[in-house]
Amino acid sequence: MALKVAIVGRPNVGKSTLFNRLVGKKIAIVDDQPGVTRDRKEARGRLGDLELDLIDTAGFDDVNDASLEARMRHQTELAISEADVSLYVIDARIGVTPIDRVFSKLLRQADKPTILVANKCEGRQGDVGLTEAFSLGFNEPIALSAEHGEGMSDLFQALVSAAPELTDPDEMGEEEPAWDDDFVEFDPEAEEIEAPPERPMKFTVVGRPNAGKSTLLNALLQSDRLLTGPEAGITRDSVTIAWEYEGREMRLVDTAGLRKKAKVQERLEKMSTGETIHSIKYADVVAIVMDSRDAFEKQDLQIADLVLREGRGVVFVCTKWDLVENGGELRRELEDKARRLLPQAKGAPLLTVSGETGRNLDKMMAAAAKVFEDWSARIKTRDLNNWMQHSVQKHPPPAPGGQRIKPRYMAQMKTRPPTFVMMASRGNQMPESYKRYLVNGLREAFDLPGVPIRLIIRQGANPYADKADGRRKTKAERTGRKK
Repeated sequence: MALKVAIVGRPNVGKSTLFNRLVGKKIAIVDDQPGVTRDRKEARGRLGDLELDLIDTAGFDDVNDASLEARMRHQTELAISEADVSLYVIDARIGVTPIDRVFSKLLRQADKPTILVANKCEGRQGDVGLTEAFSLGFNEPIALSAEHGEGMSDLFQALVSAAPELTDPDEMGEEEPAWDDDFVEFDPEAEEIEAPPERPMKFTVVGRPNAGKSTLLNALLQSDRLLTGPEAGITRDSVTIAWEYEGREMRLVDTAGLRKKAKVQERLEKMSTGETIHSIKYADVVAIVMDSRDAFEKQDLQIADLVLREGRGVVFVCTKWDLVENGGELRRELEDKARRLLPQAKGAPLLTVSGETGRNLDKMMAAAAKVFEDWSARIKTRDLNNWMQHSVQKHPPPAPGGQRIKPRYMAQMKTRPPTFVMMASRGNQMPESYKRYLVNGLREAFDLPGVPIRLIIRQGANPYADKADGRRKTKAERTGRKK
């Protein structure tokens, strides 16, 4: 059983750096300016042989109004209540501040095991702050440097001592096996490809800032798990949340809003944008979230094009439908825009939802599950070749230079997204227009609406190529053997 640990403290003391150190990779955005982290970010980590469920939190501010800082404080308090142990981080170079003392009282009121960590203790600059930390009234502070990995053995011993019933080696479970991408080696003799491994479905929401992404996920979770508000650009880190939909394990991923590239100037926003793009690359199904009142603007189209080029399944989600008048007319207009502006996503479901009222959220998840099923589709080689013969007879390939292209064989080589290979004579001369004809035919024949389909054309070996120099090659030359 993993130990659930919340990493807490005031802004800019190195919480996210320690979080990344324990996770083993940089998944939380780190910057010198305070207040970078806003939402709770969770991930599985390890320290020695101790498994950890880690929660990175926003910096604590002593406010209780309706401001963004107050909402961030509420998220930190929820993390403390959910955790088994709190790692209370202070900056040893600055020492104990009044905010640290206020936060210490809050942690004592929570009545949860707390480990005091004096971060940035490399060298001698943190000696004074380490001494001051005793005045906070916790056990002996742990001196460490999250940036350089110093003091981790002391932290391990403190975690084991703080929750011995949860860190007993006999009670600790084995680590879950990692899963890899769904690539299947192409075998022309196989009847059908091997099924990809079962794993939780990653459902990622992307869109412009203030489109309602976090509100939408909160409505699904039926809780205030993610920070929301009238301010644009609240979300900075990509936040992954484990969830279950109709018995199926899922991973819901909230992302930062994507603005036009020319408007992204600040370093922090560039890191947030990079984190969002990374989340798209590793998603299964992506919900492109748009405000219904100005959906399918240029930036929405660019986001959709990025998602499709990455080969992810797509669901168009138009939010804030509770604010729309003349809904029937607007929906027809949105469907027309989707068909006209994004022909490469032909058939992708379009949902009109409201995070405030919960309208059509069940339909959105049903559509996402169907897209995931189509995205994972496996088609028998026999059915593919029967379809290919019918399609070629119905509309033969062109004949560049008077020599017709002859498709000979077709098979599926990969799922997620469905990827097919076609062997054809003079395949390198097949025009893009005919490839689009084949892709559209595949989508229609095998019911794969809105799923990116990749078609690879390979040119078969020419058996008469060795006669071009006026002589036949010997058997040794054809097989590559030496005499």
